[in-house]
Amino acid sequence: MWTLALIGLVGGLITGVSPCVLPMLPIIFFAGGSGEKKSRSRVLLIIAGVVTSFSLFTLLGTALLTALGLPDDFLRWAGLTVLSLVGLGLIIPALGHLIEKPFYRLPKVTRNDGGGFLLGLGLGTLYVPCAGPVLAAITVAGATGQVGTGTVVLTVSFAIGAALPLLIFAAAGNNIAARIGAYRRKARAFRVAGGVVLIALAVGLAFNLTDVIQRNLPAYTAGIEERLAESETVQGALTPFETDENRELSKCTPGDDELASCGAAPPLRGTQKWFNTPDGGPLALEDLKGKVVLLDFFAYSCINCQRDQPYIQKWSTAYADAGLEVVGVHSPEFAFERSASNLADALAKEGTTYPVVQDNDLKTWTAYRNRYWPAKYLIDAEGTVRAIKFGEGSYSTTEKLIRELLREADPSAELPAPVTDVDEPVATRDRTPELYLSAYQSTGYAGTPRIGRTILDYELNEDQPVNTYSYGGRWEPGQESFATTDTSRLRLHFRGRNVYHVMSGTGVVTVSRSGMPDTTIEVDGTPNLYPIVEGDEVLDETLTLSYTEGIEVYTFTFG
Repeated sequence: MWTLALIGLVGGLITGVSPCVLPMLPIIFFAGGSGEKKSRSRVLLIIAGVVTSFSLFTLLGTALLTALGLPDDFLRWAGLTVLSLVGLGLIIPALGHLIEKPFYRLPKVTRNDGGGFLLGLGLGTLYVPCAGPVLAAITVAGATGQVGTGTVVLTVSFAIGAALPLLIFAAAGNNIAARIGAYRRKARAFRVAGGVVLIALAVGLAFNLTDVIQRNLPAYTAGIEERLAESETVQGALTPFETDENRELSKCTPGDDELASCGAAPPLRGTQKWFNTPDGGPLALEDLKGKVVLLDFFAYSCINCQRDQPYIQKWSTAYADAGLEVVGVHSPEFAFERSASNLADALAKEGTTYPVVQDNDLKTWTAYRNRYWPAKYLIDAEGTVRAIKFGEGSYSTTEKLIRELLREADPSAELPAPVTDVDEPVATRDRTPELYLSAYQSTGYAGTPRIGRTILDYELNEDQPVNTYSYGGRWEPGQESFATTDTSRLRLHFRGRNVYHVMSGTGVVTVSRSGMPDTTIEVDGTPNLYPIVEGDEVLDETLTLSYTEGIEVYTFTFG
């Protein structure tokens, strides 16, 4: 528990000094610096409000909004409204007293300046966009309902860490105000000025005008955020908490060629649209008892999942009459994969006929403590998980286990001949692993300068190390991708037979290979997988890609 508290505190401190909170600093400075004796308590109340609202709304916001039928951005607009009202209260004293009136029945320290606490409540809702690895874990826990003692400790410690820099800045504003005679003589004028600043910044935040400033600021906390995210201690501590429902899943050794008994299969929960079912109706594992169920977790743009799909489709077709029910659980890796229409197009393209359900909130994913794309869970006719397989390969073994479970369920069942023609092992030594291209999740980058979260100019490597890439020219970072400009280039040194590139937008990519003529790829539309290189033998080669403006790049995958 102390480890979680320390991780939350450090993550909060990083967020509290990151560029994303800079627009709040003038608010805190003016609000804290009233130059009056009670301003010390006002500073503390502002920070208490920040901690309170951030903790409550981050953990319970999704549930509250859903229950009340409110839009996802309601809390943000509520926070902006609070800032505007407090600003008006500084300008118009009568309105300020009216705002503080609901706090008069509270303890004396709060009653003295309820407006400070209210301001903190509003600011707390505006902390949510300041994302990092700790906040991501907290948000997922809140969205999936996995809120336990550990999550609360992590959330509160994060909120305190994020609020401490604001406390220091507000205290500085108060001390300056108390020491300047002109401030004390013209306190009324300064209060009005503070109100104007609050309203102006609320308007700026409402119309995202502050984004222009933030995009052009250096990402001075990026390095420490990256080290925090990659820390083994952090990754281990932020893994979803084990529950009584899924604890026995650890009895299954992923990839084992023998059946085990790993507890009752958790139900499918928190799902959205169903595909390939009668009238689009839902399925429940409880209703599938008596059948053997193969639960397949996948994401449609994942090349590993795409290579997996033909085998799963073959098993579904061959063993349906013998009692096998395949259920695909689409747990999106990227935001664009949450689109039902995008998923429908992908299923049609792959020729998928077995039932598939959207797991956009990762609630079923979390119930199974899953961490892989693709992942298969074999469930017997009694509803018990009997085998787990992460990743590609071992198709003959998986089919063997399916056949054993079918015979357990019905010893007299007539099974067709095995349909796995070739059991292709995953040759990881001869293939570059998947590479992610984003400011928040980049793998395999080896270039100059360090990846930042603002628009930067990069330099291509002359000699690119194997299994890495470098950028050239100007690129615009995003949370899940990088956007190109008219100077964007990329150099990739890969091993594998095939290279695939997930891209979206509109433009042209020119691929340059040593000793071969250049080829071009036209990109148009929503994110899709584009083949860059397709061959019959394993290559060890360096590519240079030149992009026109208007393309977003997400990943490279290899076959």
